[in-house]
Amino acid sequence: MVPEVFVQPVEMFKHKYTVIALCECFGVAKATYYRWRGKTWGLSELEKKIIDMCQDLKFRIGHRMVRDLLRKEHKLKVNRNTVQRIMQKFNIQCRVKPKRQNYIAGESKIVVPNYLNREFDTAKPNEKWVTDITYLPYGEKMLYLSTIMDLYNNEILAYTISDKQDKALVLDTLKRACEGRDVSECILHSDQGSQYTSYDFQEEAKKRGIITSMSRRGNCFDNAVIESFHSSLKSEEFSPLDRGKLTNHTVRQKIESYMYYYNYCRPFKKLNCQTPIEFRVMAA
Repeated sequence: MVPEVFVQPVEMFKHKYTVIALCECFGVAKATYYRWRGKTWGLSELEKKIIDMCQDLKFRIGHRMVRDLLRKEHKLKVNRNTVQRIMQKFNIQCRVKPKRQNYIAGESKIVVPNYLNREFDTAKPNEKWVTDITYLPYGEKMLYLSTIMDLYNNEILAYTISDKQDKALVLDTLKRACEGRDVSECILHSDQGSQYTSYDFQEEAKKRGIITSMSRRGNCFDNAVIESFHSSLKSEEFSPLDRGKLTNHTVRQKIESYMYYYNYCRPFKKLNCQTPIEFRVMAA
């Protein structure tokens, strides 16, 4: 076997598979691989430096940062396009975080004022609701959780899990929350996500007598209560090591279990150490 024909594929894929496994696939001894690699067959000094740098930093940096580090650590002035081509050649580009969809093609966009205005306290049920969507990156594929909370007792009124982050997700959650409740003139606060600004969502809320309210763009504190809830759910129910390791069925089960715990078992200081359900029942 020609050394460079073997070394280059191993360099490209050893961040995904172990060197031992790759060597076994090619029928080459591990010691032979390291001897060949030491001779840098087929790799220029620049390519080797870029590969090593990306491996050391867990493939979390882009080509601009690699260019800057080459200049800082190795005194090498390299054009960023050259760095990008090398990273693409060896498939060592940085991992990109999934981004929220910020529009729905063909949809009307309806943005409403912030009627809630961070006044999170309320004297009765179904007066002020908050809602949001969060990512669930723990299963075989990305799932999304839509939740509606009543600020009166922090009770989770409804939630929906889906593999699509679309308006159907929030519409289903809204309909579930409204079942059996008088929601006339209830304020429902959300961010300015495309699902909430869609014509269908706004029309459904209006039909039920709900007053929609929205956070100012880029201001997460306007919807802090529901964002805090989603943060607690992830930190208390999931481990960072769960990311991408569970089945989607398990993720759904864990969400269902946490929702029951949160509503029926978890006491809150602001509710006189009662659970959301206990507080609502006692106040009725």
